[in-house]
Amino acid sequence: MPTLPLPPGSTLGILGGGQLGRMLALAAARLGFDVAVLERDADSPAGRAAAHTIVGAYDDPAALEALAAVAKVVTFEFENVPSDSVLKLQALGVEVAPGPKALAVAQDRIAEKQFLNASGAPTVAFAAADTPEEAVAATAEMGAPVLMKTRREGYDGKGQRWVEHAADAAAAFAELGSVPVILEAPADFVRELSIIAVRGRDGATAIYPLAENHHEGGILRRSVAPAQVSEDLAFQAEKIAARVLKGLGYVGVVGIELFELKDGQLLVNEIAPRVHNTGHWTQDGCAVDQFEQHIRAVAGWPLGPTTPHARVEMLNLLGDEAHAWSKLAHEPETRVHLYGKREAKPGRKMGHVNKLKGL
Repeated sequence: MPTLPLPPGSTLGILGGGQLGRMLALAAARLGFDVAVLERDADSPAGRAAAHTIVGAYDDPAALEALAAVAKVVTFEFENVPSDSVLKLQALGVEVAPGPKALAVAQDRIAEKQFLNASGAPTVAFAAADTPEEAVAATAEMGAPVLMKTRREGYDGKGQRWVEHAADAAAAFAELGSVPVILEAPADFVRELSIIAVRGRDGATAIYPLAENHHEGGILRRSVAPAQVSEDLAFQAEKIAARVLKGLGYVGVVGIELFELKDGQLLVNEIAPRVHNTGHWTQDGCAVDQFEQHIRAVAGWPLGPTTPHARVEMLNLLGDEAHAWSKLAHEPETRVHLYGKREAKPGRKMGHVNKLKGL
């Protein structure tokens, strides 16, 4: 097993070559680490910012062995990493963080809801269905409308359908691929919030201020942070974050999406065992951003301060919106973050900007 804390000059591995991997690689480089990225695409955004790229599938034994040969500490940029890959790396003497428990919980929406409720983190009512008949029966029992989601995978609004009548549940089940699903009761929320939290290898924790988030078509468009919230609401969110971190024996940054109800209570929508889109504001609004914080945690370093020094409006740049980089770069209050993706497809996250508002 590696010697921790990981000293500068060491190589840190990242599974995944997208924008989150890229920003993690850049943060790791600032701390003096080399980065090895395992990614199927030889020309990935993260790979072009890393010292090494290992081209292969995430479950390719040869690729995993090549990664283990250069990196004794590995993390990941997305939660759909095959659990067998983590076990393979561990068997090769590699420290992987976050660990397999966090992956198992986050990869299955039923397991996630069950874990949250058992940890004292409230969620909407939910039910599981493995067949169209079970989907119809569960919808009838819960009462429509319900939100049907695939139990595994799906992101940015993909893999889900609203079911307005129980009789429509079978068709929705088929549209989602006839795979196991979760049915969720609607949340009567007034706004969507999120909290970014981090836990180190020594059990120390740090929590960022809440962000208020706005989605369009299932894709995050805008976050404002620190959000204007009461002390009670902030305390609720911090308590939820602490329970999630402890319950998972977590190491690294986690993103927790929340619904604020009319009565001031919080429900957890979902958790993401990685750096999170709603935490991008920390790059220009906090003493230490979420990406450096994650690298510090997985490398066994002490956590940094999460103190905000500016209020930030984060805007995702989708598709051709990234072509406005020159105009955005002329705005003195705007910080531009582009992901180096080769093709601007409609709805594709090409970058983001952080607009500084002052505290």
